[in-house]
Amino acid sequence: MYDVLRADRCIAANSLEARVPFSDKQFVAYVMEIEPELKLNTNNMGKYLLRKAFEDTNILPEEILFRDKAAFSDAVGHGMVDFLLELADKKYTDDEFLAKVSQYKNNPPPSKEALMYRELFNEMFLRQEHVICGYWLPNKEWPNCNLKDPSARYLPNYGVSGK
Repeated sequence: MYDVLRADRCIAANSLEARVPFSDKQFVAYVMEIEPELKLNTNNMGKYLLRKAFEDTNILPEEILFRDKAAFSDAVGHGMVDFLLELADKKYTDDEFLAKVSQYKNNPPPSKEALMYRELFNEMFLRQEHVICGYWLPNKEWPNCNLKDPSARYLPNYGVSGK
């Protein structure tokens, strides 16, 4: 475990994130032997096989075991994200949004929410717009990933928790 903790601290100190989900080599070997078809998300619920493995064990309450997945991009919760989307939508009419976005030559904001954050950034960090090299979005070249919203809940393979 020491190496995982050390890796976490070293990586986090450089504003990066690495995930080390399982450090048990026997467990990883076991999972790698499971038929790939069984690991596909065909039940519209992420990590279904892992959840089913714990069902009826009383290790985790069912409301925890089968709760909706929270996308890393929505870590503050769907309620907060929905509030911010609504706030941005109220802040700008469609015409105002188009007019303001057209003023940005460097990485124009793709949504009203992104525009709201961009304006806050510009207020707090005068003349630093050049540091914005892009927006985090799913890779548009991947199937079903041509989105304007960074939330993973809009991806079609995300499952019922995106509703």
